[in-house]
Amino acid sequence: MTQVNVCLKRTFTFFNILFAILGALVIGLALGSQAVSRNHGAGELEGRTTGLLMLYIIGSVTMMIAILGAYGAHKENKGALIAFLLIMVIGTLIMLKTGTSMAISSPQIENVMEQKFRSLLPLDQSPESTQNIMSSVQTTLQCCGLFSYQDWENNIPSSCACNSEQEMEGNCRTVNYIELLQYHQKKIFRATCFPIIMHYVGMAYNIYMAVVFSLGTLALLGMVLSSVIIHQMGPKVPRTMMVLSIPAVFSPQPPKYQELYNSPA
Repeated sequence: MTQVNVCLKRTFTFFNILFAILGALVIGLALGSQAVSRNHGAGELEGRTTGLLMLYIIGSVTMMIAILGAYGAHKENKGALIAFLLIMVIGTLIMLKTGTSMAISSPQIENVMEQKFRSLLPLDQSPESTQNIMSSVQTTLQCCGLFSYQDWENNIPSSCACNSEQEMEGNCRTVNYIELLQYHQKKIFRATCFPIIMHYVGMAYNIYMAVVFSLGTLALLGMVLSSVIIHQMGPKVPRTMMVLSIPAVFSPQPPKYQELYNSPA
């Protein structure tokens, strides 16, 4: 078994360090997203649980694969490197397919989300859990209603109300509504929640797509490096030296005139 090139071995080790760092960043991104969405109270509206679970799985699996590759290169373990290569091939195909599908479906996200949110209207007749989530979102994002304050009809919650400081900043508007057959005025947030929610959803979607393409690119690079290392670790076939021998077709014999000269009289 031949020895692996030192430069190639160091390059592969550096690659696995980058792979492990990326896995740690994905886990950190999941932790940060969990904290932000928990503070905003918008977890159920954005499908927080499924998205965060996928990020945790991707980050953990990435770090485990990096450890496997580093071990295989350091110990020059061909079995570990072959397993790493197979995982890289499968990972490259999955990541490229997922990233391509996400890029194609990206323009349709807003329409899908809009249909989903419009199915919740009117908000004052939606389930209590949805109303609680919306109230938390409105307080945090300083908005009122998904598409309009009229999403609440005549039951505008206190989470839409502005204070004097927010009014001075120009973030409020005065609306008229009927309550107990009487007209009332209320100062509420000017902005609606759907555009703000879509901003955060789009940003999270782009980050997730960038992570997928980055992992796909690294998996492709890992596939190339591991293939070269496995090739170098293969058994060295000795070269056979071919010795050309010229057959003695003609045996050296004295010429005829020499025989005649040396013959006795």
